[in-house]
Amino acid sequence: MTTLLLVRHGLTAMTGPVLAGWTPGVRLDDRGRAQAAAVAARLASLPLAAVVSSPLERCAETAAAIAAAHTPPVEKVETDERFGEVRYGDWTGRPLKELAEEPLWRVVQAHPSAARFPGEDGESLAAAQHRAVTAVRDWNDRVAAEHGPGALYAVCSHGDIIKAVVADALGLHLDQFQRIQADPASLTAIRYTETRPFVLRLNDTGGDTAGLVPPPPEEDSGKDGLGSSDAPVGGGA
Repeated sequence: MTTLLLVRHGLTAMTGPVLAGWTPGVRLDDRGRAQAAAVAARLASLPLAAVVSSPLERCAETAAAIAAAHTPPVEKVETDERFGEVRYGDWTGRPLKELAEEPLWRVVQAHPSAARFPGEDGESLAAAQHRAVTAVRDWNDRVAAEHGPGALYAVCSHGDIIKAVVADALGLHLDQFQRIQADPASLTAIRYTETRPFVLRLNDTGGDTAGLVPPPPEEDSGKDGLGSSDAPVGGGA
């Protein structure tokens, strides 16, 4: 059982009006650096087994803030390209207002599982989800093997990638992933168990994080008759 903390990078000058994608050199602006510092402070006391980042600068800077603020500081931020942004191909660097006029825009909105972005390096949203979810499974196994059950780790990634991972955790078809939101510097927490994942927090931009630490094994396995993979009927306390 591992708990994944998904953090979206902080704001950049391009976030919102322009589809940055894999554009090189897109770094956090002053707002983004403040957001990164704030989310880093929220996670500082959690027992993070690892901090992993997309290779893109805006994520690397956000992840570096989390690692540096941790107590004790995390010595190394791991980089995994599978957590990188969707490869938007010829859409990269274009204003969203302009892209909204493209026929593909409606496919991305209503039937994203069928969407493939144009150009030689364009990727389908289904392929992006597959690589990201595969990376999560690999890191779950690695973190559990190295740090035991109940370990937490953080991954800094991008909005569409985070939404795709959440859709998988919720058992949603990719065509429903546009119903999920991941704001800049937001925290999404997913606890993976043998039976199913539990989405603990979604698009959380404030509040206490102490409840994300799993209970000790003796408290988690059972005086109430429920195993760690059981969902309490009625929602639980």
